[in-house]
Amino acid sequence: QVQLVESGGGLVQAGGSLRLSCAASGGTFSTYAMGWFRQAPGKEREFVAAISRSGGSTYYADSVKGRFTISRDNAKNTVYLQMNSLKPEDTAVYSCAAKKSLMAYYPNEYAYWGQGTQVSVSA
Repeated sequence: QVQLVESGGGLVQAGGSLRLSCAASGGTFSTYAMGWFRQAPGKEREFVAAISRSGGSTYYADSVKGRFTISRDNAKNTVYLQMNSLKPEDTAVYSCAAKKSLMAYYPNEYAYWGQGTQVSVSA
């Protein structure tokens, strides 16, 4: 059983930056592909980014490509999401998720989820 805990959210002005962290415990972190998802009020959860088990491959939603960077440190059992040039439309609860084997786009392919961290971007 894998437990995930996100941190790093907050309130930032448009154009600013935040770095989210997701600390994992209870499993062999390097055997899990990791993803970040977000959910804004009244909207469905959407894919943000994913990273392979080794960190050698990454995948981004078009809406964040070039602004967000996903990375991981397997020695620290942590995955990160560096968010730059933030926009008001990035406001959402951001959650990390873990799945065995390969990266995935759809939330229902991930077995383990954190509780999420709020990111709010003011205009």
